[in-house]
Amino acid sequence: MHKLIATFFYIGLMRPAPGTWGSAAAIPVVYLVHRFAGFPGVALATLAVFFIGWWATARYTQATGQEDPSEVVIDEVAGMFVTLAPVSAGLWLAGVPAHVFPWPGWVAGFLLFRLFDIWKPGPVGRADRRGDALGVMLDDVFAGIFAAIITLAMAAFAHLVVMA
Repeated sequence: MHKLIATFFYIGLMRPAPGTWGSAAAIPVVYLVHRFAGFPGVALATLAVFFIGWWATARYTQATGQEDPSEVVIDEVAGMFVTLAPVSAGLWLAGVPAHVFPWPGWVAGFLLFRLFDIWKPGPVGRADRRGDALGVMLDDVFAGIFAAIITLAMAAFAHLVVMA
């Protein structure tokens, strides 16, 4: 079970760039949660993905003896949930119909998340260097926070300046 979760239903076994595949696979999942449970569901799912992912990553890394195997992508899934939670919140608070999840938000979030996950600035890199399952998960959460902040800033600029 821990391998199924840690690899996000074996998507982490896809090559090349398993982290990118895992990040991309998270987008339709976030959309479905948003569509059927709104932002509160996305918020709860984000917490669930993090804690279940942490458990699965700890088990998987212990079983394989590797600190951060590339096939473990549940951390990217958690990071994308963090990245897209504010997009979901904004849509939900604005009363946008649940089936609407406009592409600029998730595309920007995806690209920014991948940038920060690869670049690993500041706390992203520090978390990555922990060498344990929590570090595996936290580096992507921090990358997701950075991506979410910039995605929100871009959305604010687009809605308040460009479309005004």
